[in-house]
Amino acid sequence: SGHVAVLADLDTRDWQRPGAAQIVKAATPAAGHGAVVLMHDGGGDRDQTVAALDRLLPELTRQGYRFTTVSAGIDAPESAVAAGIGTRISGTLVRWTQAAAGWVATGMNLLLGIALLLGVARLAVQVVCAQRHVRRVRRRTGHRPEVRAPVSVIVPAYNEAANIAATVRSLVASDYPALEVIVVDDGSTDGTADIVERMRLRGVRVVRQANAGKPAALNTGIRVARAGLLVLVDGDTVFQADTVRRLVQSFADPTVGAISGNTKVANRRRLLGRWQHLEYVIGFNLDRRMYDVLECMPTIPGAIGAFRREVLLAVGGVPGDTLAEDTDLTMKVLRAGWRVVYEETAIAWTEAPSTLRQLWRQRYRWCYGTMQAMWKHRHALREPGTGGKLGRRGLPYLTVFQVLLPLTAPAVDVFALYGLLFLPWSTLVLSWLGLLLLQALTAGYALRLDRERLGPLWALPLQQIVYRQVMYLVVVQSVVTAVIGNRLRWQRMARTGEAAALLTTGRSG
Repeated sequence: SGHVAVLADLDTRDWQRPGAAQIVKAATPAAGHGAVVLMHDGGGDRDQTVAALDRLLPELTRQGYRFTTVSAGIDAPESAVAAGIGTRISGTLVRWTQAAAGWVATGMNLLLGIALLLGVARLAVQVVCAQRHVRRVRRRTGHRPEVRAPVSVIVPAYNEAANIAATVRSLVASDYPALEVIVVDDGSTDGTADIVERMRLRGVRVVRQANAGKPAALNTGIRVARAGLLVLVDGDTVFQADTVRRLVQSFADPTVGAISGNTKVANRRRLLGRWQHLEYVIGFNLDRRMYDVLECMPTIPGAIGAFRREVLLAVGGVPGDTLAEDTDLTMKVLRAGWRVVYEETAIAWTEAPSTLRQLWRQRYRWCYGTMQAMWKHRHALREPGTGGKLGRRGLPYLTVFQVLLPLTAPAVDVFALYGLLFLPWSTLVLSWLGLLLLQALTAGYALRLDRERLGPLWALPLQQIVYRQVMYLVVVQSVVTAVIGNRLRWQRMARTGEAAALLTTGRSG
């Protein structure tokens, strides 16, 4: 083609931004020799390159050097040729692409900074609210009358043969003085109801119905319950002897309509179980302490919750038009004007998903159902009282931290990986380690609050790298499902009976 390939003699590496002095040194040829010097006029901040040239050109001129083009320097014909239309179009596209990449990089930097600030702010608010919650619990202990009113425990059960016997035995072993247990068998095909009936335990009733779903089973139990205080329990959950007693004590306050207990993961021996254990203690329970202080508790978990019967009847029972009936019900209670509080000492051991597939299905349903409930109760934004607190505190918090930030997180992680590969990695690594240290300190504080061992903290870095990404992708899929209008069906988790094993190990005592 008649062109000559010319390589650089001196590479200033100005793209690394080593400082103007270092660029000048790298660009200065040996005494008496010429050189082809490589510098960059784009691809980032070139302030140091410009500053170096301001010093380099006068100094080399003073030394007798002259500056010319490569073609003139090697006495070659002029190499510049007129650009055709195709070349101009491709060049324009490249320029636009570079500009767009710059805008994306700026936007991602901004997004990364916002996500980091929001994450740190969330941790700070959680810790401050947790400290206030601890002080509040200490103040009220011993200053309220003991609640001893009759309690009906309702256990909806569908194919819970693996755990139902342990669940019922743990309830019957309760130290609460006036307790009845109602197991509502929702058309099980594995003999769940037969197992309970063969136990012949005093104070335990079995109600059979055709399969109609968990909300319908709960509403059946509510209708047949004799007591004014109701505790709703999942069929895979094991209570401690003092759980019911501790759970209902906040009903001494007549403004309290419902109470959330403290759910703990029973099957935490494997890595997936440890990750969920940390999530329950750090995320869910720290959040519940914060919601309690801010009076906007959006969810009482299905594993352990207490309600006044009059409240459940007034709100029309457990709703069945969302996949997160526990969140939907709790929001209805708040909007009806009742307070919802958290009782950390009322502990329930539940069986978490033991495979990634089961976890994905469970969290997919939770996330989609929560978004359904948020949309259903969006009008709480304009309401007074506890409903307004839900609308102006709880719903924005859920929107930001359970929907918006998870949606942006995969892109932020990809950008961070890009930065690790192509930008100075030390800053990114130090920032990640700093954030991880902050999370570890918060996790340690949360574990101490829940009277848990600090041993599982070793799994925290892996949780941030692997588990967190899975949860983000669940949110992405849930939002896509909601946007395209698909109706997600309820998925039941296969039980292994690990929650039941707590009774034999004595952990629930």
